[in-house]
Amino acid sequence: MNEPKLLSRVRGPEDIRMMSLSDLKALAQEMRNLIRETVSTNSGHLASNLGVVELAIALHYCLDFRTHRLIWDVGHQAYAHKLLTGRPADFKTLRQLGGLSGFPNKKESEFDLFTTGHAGTAISCAQGLALADEKAGRNNKAVAVVGDGCMGAGMSFEALNHAGGTKSKNLLVILNDNSMAISGTVGAMSAYLSRMRQTTLYNEFKKEIHGFIERVPVFGPKMEIVFEHVKDAVKRSMVAGQIFEDLGFRYFGPVDGHNLEEMIDTLRDVKALDGPVLLHVLTEKGKGFGPAVQDPERYHSPKTFCAETGVILAKNDTPDTESFTNVFSRSLIEIAEEEPKLVAITAAMPSGTGLLPFQEKFPDRFFDVGICEQHALGMAAGMAVGGAKPVAAIYSTFLQRAFDQVFHEVCLQDLPVVLAVDRAGVVGRDGPTHNGVFDIAYLRCLPNIVVMAPSNGPELAAMLRFAVKLEKPCAIRYPRAAAPTESWDAPPLDLGKAAVLKEGPDGAILAYGAMVGPALAAAEWLAHDGLNVMVANMRFAKPLDETLLQKVLAEQPFCLTVEDHTVRGGFGSAVLEAAADGGRARRVRLLGLPDEFIEHGPRDVLLKRLGLDAQGIASAVRAAHERVETGTEC
Repeated sequence: MNEPKLLSRVRGPEDIRMMSLSDLKALAQEMRNLIRETVSTNSGHLASNLGVVELAIALHYCLDFRTHRLIWDVGHQAYAHKLLTGRPADFKTLRQLGGLSGFPNKKESEFDLFTTGHAGTAISCAQGLALADEKAGRNNKAVAVVGDGCMGAGMSFEALNHAGGTKSKNLLVILNDNSMAISGTVGAMSAYLSRMRQTTLYNEFKKEIHGFIERVPVFGPKMEIVFEHVKDAVKRSMVAGQIFEDLGFRYFGPVDGHNLEEMIDTLRDVKALDGPVLLHVLTEKGKGFGPAVQDPERYHSPKTFCAETGVILAKNDTPDTESFTNVFSRSLIEIAEEEPKLVAITAAMPSGTGLLPFQEKFPDRFFDVGICEQHALGMAAGMAVGGAKPVAAIYSTFLQRAFDQVFHEVCLQDLPVVLAVDRAGVVGRDGPTHNGVFDIAYLRCLPNIVVMAPSNGPELAAMLRFAVKLEKPCAIRYPRAAAPTESWDAPPLDLGKAAVLKEGPDGAILAYGAMVGPALAAAEWLAHDGLNVMVANMRFAKPLDETLLQKVLAEQPFCLTVEDHTVRGGFGSAVLEAAADGGRARRVRLLGLPDEFIEHGPRDVLLKRLGLDAQGIASAVRAAHERVETGTEC
């Protein structure tokens, strides 16, 4: 790759405002090259970031975001923004342990106002900033860059409705329309935007009529009133309802998001307007890199690839071992072949959750609702009442967004909805916005629900089959990781029953989900040191195997709970609560994630740092054993 000569001069956004238009175009190419080169080795979000380079340049060229405000919805499209705000020298550390985050991060830059990673939040936050600045007498523009997939999210609609109603003086929403979320966008909003992409005539008509009125002032106010009626009739016939103007926004576009001159001219015009404005910008995912343009879904977040040819060099982190997601995908199809009432639901993540093969096999039984987790769970509840067997596959971090529906529509009604909670635990390089480390806490507090976690691939397949037949709300959590194939010689599943995998008198390790393998490895290490500990695969966080637990507490000198989840409210807390009822809480020691947000980095490295690998578990057992030997209570 050629040395980025122009980019090396960019220490901050003010430097690009001194560049000519031709230099800005050359800068855009340098930025694309660096993004492609870095993502090819570090992995990360490629297609979306290649598509917003000119948009990012135009925004920072026209507005000084040391005073104005800028929020990137989701945040995975902010790489160009990072390069323009003082971070090009560090860009090679993207998504590496201790390096730059793959999302906006408050700790990195004054230009990142929020640490963001969830969709649909930007308009609300920008509206809040605009109102706060207005009340403080500051004339700052608040800009939210929102993808067309995010525009369908419920929170985006709520924010548009409120902002249009309050006539927020300085709110500018940039609709970055590339026809896709991660997969293709779905729903009526997607179809509406598709029609709008084809319509530029209305805006040209509006400009011409305004120009005519200005040239013939004798018509005066009456002509303005006539024009408003004409304009309203024309826009409704030409642009299918003009939903944004009906919501109280002044709508402009669509404009070519890769035409720097047009983007700069348009932004200069709209930034001077008062009241809420929506600028519709058309961009192309993967712009400038043929493979990403042709297959933007595959290159949304690819693993390592050849920066020149686009050839994917690694399909997953563990090419020789099936992932938990793949086991879920294969098992769901097998169950669906036997159970015709089974349906699968996802919220804009058909690829990430492994549901694409299900969609191909059973297109009439697959439902992608877009970035609308709340609706997904409400719909699942309705389908369950109607006699279907819904399985909703949603990442742990995104299931948080539908907590009220899990409570009100699913658990309160005691409906047989299965939650396939993917990406549970530490997810790795996506960092704190995506780590799924709170789901046990927010699920097990609800009555009626069953919460379980598999230790390996065969157990996930068995749990999925078990959950579909149980006729109760069920959640199965599993990580973004390779699924061990060992069966551990465990007994068949029984509701609320654990499986003792190893006996031993010197203490007990109660392991949950993905921590069972490391716990068994730790027990083997400890045996070489003369410590013979029991290991149990607890399987269920709710209901707990209290019979086994009370036996352990009565017979073992201590028990150590192990989970890849925050210890606050997690599996270990459930054990501690049960132990407290029997007056034996002092024998329980918890090992899990600390009460803090975990930064990005490789999953295995982070687990090791957090003491959740075999070595860390063994160290925790030794510490507990030493306290018993020295007479110090656990």
